Amino acid sequence: MTTTRPAPGALAEPVDRMGRGWTAALALANGAIWVGWYGPLQILLASQAEDFAPGSGMSKETMLAWVTGVGAVVSLAANPLFGALSDRTTSRHGRRTPWIVAGAAGGALSLLLLGAADGVWWMALGWCLVQLTLNAAFAAVTAAVPDRVPRLQRGSVGGWLGAAQILGVVGGTGLATVAGGVGAGYAACAVFTVLGVLPYVGRYKDLRLGPQDRPAWSWRTFLSGFWLSPRRYPDLGWAWLTRFLMNLSNALVLLYLLYYLRDQLNHTDPDEGVLILTAVNGVTLLATVVVGGIWSDRVGRRKPFVIWSGVLMAVATAGLAAWQTWPGAIVAAAVLGVGFGVFTSVDFALMTDVLPKALDRGKDLGVINVANALPQVAAPALAAPIVAHLGGYRVLYLVAAVIGLAGAVLVGRIRGVE
Repeated sequence: MTTTRPAPGALAEPVDRMGRGWTAALALANGAIWVGWYGPLQILLASQAEDFAPGSGMSKETMLAWVTGVGAVVSLAANPLFGALSDRTTSRHGRRTPWIVAGAAGGALSLLLLGAADGVWWMALGWCLVQLTLNAAFAAVTAAVPDRVPRLQRGSVGGWLGAAQILGVVGGTGLATVAGGVGAGYAACAVFTVLGVLPYVGRYKDLRLGPQDRPAWSWRTFLSGFWLSPRRYPDLGWAWLTRFLMNLSNALVLLYLLYYLRDQLNHTDPDEGVLILTAVNGVTLLATVVVGGIWSDRVGRRKPFVIWSGVLMAVATAGLAAWQTWPGAIVAAAVLGVGFGVFTSVDFALMTDVLPKALDRGKDLGVINVANALPQVAAPALAAPIVAHLGGYRVLYLVAAVIGLAGAVLVGRIRGVE
């Protein structure tokens, strides 16, 4: 008689609900990573592009698009790569914790390097290093959820991670705005990134993968694992596409927000305007992100929440095209927050519900997270010619609304999830 060895803890389907302390610590770590990303993206990179553009042969818009686009290419590769490496990690500290620590520390050092940049090439190098290192930490943080959280708690945990994400965006924007200069803004974001991950990695023990449970190494198997066939996994393919379209729509809205306020609305203080809009968006997002996730867990359904939140976001984005005033921007930011709050928590739970194998959770989530990074490459390529030659900001936001609406409609093609 053969006895089947029970699945190791790192690979078992979780059944025990995680406590509030664990959720709060993981959410704080997630928020710290987003501080490291969005302090630069919202304020600091745009300010550097404005300083470095004169005499470079590029406009500030083109320079910003080029730097963020190159960084996004790095992110495309880094997230699934580090997710796959964390899947195979057999450290006594667990599969995910070593990568959270290394990624946060490397991200802080990269932010300091970026703050010392004196030209576009150093600016691009620094931003690529920020993307490389923080994606290592982010891949490990997101993989911890399907590792530890049962399916009918993932909406609420995803909601708290989403709340931390928007607080990270607001916090990064705030630190970049009030720190007192570009270099000081980067330093403040770097310090917060490191401090924010300490409660999670210091207090909570990660699940260990035994060396006997790690598959034999093969370059061919490792590299081929990054291709998840839409034919073999159709739900995963549709989930990836809908996330990509929704994030592309959002990226088109955010990319030139500083320049939109300055050049289109003639706002007297565009830096402060970006902070106000980000805060308004954050308040309404926080009002819905956790509630949406908990509600989705309780009714046991995901798709209706994602569809209707996407429709609401598309309406708000179209409002930016139709009502190009400062009050219009505030209303659009508020409505976008409501929609994106529900989308953030429930879509994350939906992604974890369609993962194929426990052994590859980090890698598969990394591939899914490409749908977050790829829009950062596509958005500049799409937005720059629209703003410069094809109708300006009005057309840009109409295009963004259509793309977001398409993403919402295609959620209906996912068959294996309610």
